[in-house]
Amino acid sequence: MKPAKYFLSATLLCCAAAHAETVGEVSTVFKFIGPNHKIVVDAYDDPKVGGVACYLSRARTGGIKGAIGIAEDKADASVACRQVGEIRFNGKLPQQEEVFSERSSILFKRVRVVRMVDVKRNALIYMVYSDRLIEGSPQNSVTAVPLPAGQTVPLEK
Repeated sequence: MKPAKYFLSATLLCCAAAHAETVGEVSTVFKFIGPNHKIVVDAYDDPKVGGVACYLSRARTGGIKGAIGIAEDKADASVACRQVGEIRFNGKLPQQEEVFSERSSILFKRVRVVRMVDVKRNALIYMVYSDRLIEGSPQNSVTAVPLPAGQTVPLEK
């Protein structure tokens, strides 16, 4: 990836993270000290595709480590992206691009959402996965947003 492109992607990811909204959460394990373990559902708007929102559910570790921010969250996550308004493209899209990333441990693990363009079926595909610096994670989830008939994705060349 070119340095200018990397900077732009990093800027967009910061903006995407700033607009994340927690929709709700469910406690899964009671902890006597610190917050409970829970599953959290957050909503993220695609920064380059207006009218598409992604809902990401994932585990958040509680307890003392969770309270002070040093816990490592589990790699399990699920994504569901939907058309929530008129689809508008903010420029040309690459064939594949990371649209959201957030740390899930203090140093080594991140949860990532990647958007892919399926030109043949005229759809946007979103995949969530967790990665680690040392080894990746096979846990992933995928969802698709079909585009309205007659609307095509403006692709980068």
